[in-house]
Amino acid sequence: MKRLLFVLALSVAASYAALAADILPPPVAPPPYAPAVYVPVVPLYNWSGFYIGGNLGAAWNSGGSVSDTFGSTFSGSGQTTKFVGGGQVGVNYEFRERFVIGAEAMFDWLSNTTNTVSAVQGPFGPAPGTTASATLNSRWLTTATGKLGYAWNTVLLYGKAGGAWVGADNPNLTVTSFGQSFGQTLTSSTTNNTGWTAGIGVEWAFVGNWSARVEYDFIGLQNKSITVASVAGAPFAGDALNFNNRALSLLTVGVNYQFGGWWY
Repeated sequence: MKRLLFVLALSVAASYAALAADILPPPVAPPPYAPAVYVPVVPLYNWSGFYIGGNLGAAWNSGGSVSDTFGSTFSGSGQTTKFVGGGQVGVNYEFRERFVIGAEAMFDWLSNTTNTVSAVQGPFGPAPGTTASATLNSRWLTTATGKLGYAWNTVLLYGKAGGAWVGADNPNLTVTSFGQSFGQTLTSSTTNNTGWTAGIGVEWAFVGNWSARVEYDFIGLQNKSITVASVAGAPFAGDALNFNNRALSLLTVGVNYQFGGWWY
């Protein structure tokens, strides 16, 4: 009897095992082996460091004006576009991998000449028809600015603002009246001119430690006054000529070399 019960139990167990085998899904094969692919990490560009470079471009004036104490009427004043060239030195610091602050000093040689031809109609000045040619030669321009920028890896967009100084030769004034020319003697003039500057630029680090930039700067200068000596019988004697609206615009391209590591 025991043997019969044991055989019956084995039969039931075998039946359940066969039924479970029919219900359960077949085992899933392991996925094929795939080797890991190495993806190199591209380093970000770092604008931090000291740099030195050179620039060249053009400078122009939007149109100056001249007035005097005699109430004369002047025409033909203005400045033509002139070549500028020089260099710059500065430092940048990049933080949060985006924002850049810095400082820069830029020195440029320029020859912006103001020639003013006058048609004098003032009641107390020289006779009508008298013409005058005044020349102001700016020889150099220096700016000292702070910088603030935003970087897209190797491209930097920045703005700058600060002080400006223009060195100029002593001005001269030549007057023609009734066919006779007079070289007027000036009793006072200013050779150094101070002002302010603001600009914007974009810089691209194209290889290694080298970068190229394009920049526009506005130079706001103070008005300039020259006084003519009181020589009896000379046109404009004792007059003070004021040169107004002397602001300059600069458009330059430049190249910089930065010392130190450029990459994170």
